[in-house]
Amino acid sequence: MVDQWGTLLGVLVGAVASYAVTALTERARWRRAQAERWQEKKFDVYARYSNALKEQIGITQRIGAALGYAHVVDPLEPAEGLPLLAEAEARRATLWESVLLVGDAETVTAARSWHEAVWTLELHVREQRQDARGWTRDSQRLSRKRDAFYTCARSELGVAGPPPPSGNWPRAWQPAEGTAD
Repeated sequence: MVDQWGTLLGVLVGAVASYAVTALTERARWRRAQAERWQEKKFDVYARYSNALKEQIGITQRIGAALGYAHVVDPLEPAEGLPLLAEAEARRATLWESVLLVGDAETVTAARSWHEAVWTLELHVREQRQDARGWTRDSQRLSRKRDAFYTCARSELGVAGPPPPSGNWPRAWQPAEGTAD
């Protein structure tokens, strides 16, 4: 009878241990799957937000080309472009809410700095300023803010390696303001 109790106790301990290991393994698997889904969601949110900002920048630059700013092409007259810019801003603002929901503090701060730099550049075309140096300065600032956002987003997403090369503007192949070709 004592031998039977020992065997029964061994079976019981084995069953409990097996259950505990299985439960912990499944719990870890579920957490990994959840983390992967959140990473995919964050990537999608950041990519859509970045594309919305790039659309705003593109429209702003095209209007800037119509106003005579250097280093931009494909002019778009302000009367035609400003309504497009307002629509692009509305799309960006909608996507911003998703960034606020999924982003960590550092990435949200970098995203906010980037879109504020876009707004600063937009003021040149909205107010139809004639300030080539200010345009270049604000374009360079926008480029730095974009790079900072991508650095934060890549870090948060766990993307290995250094960030992509800087998008400094104007490009090396473009002459600087006031220089001859």
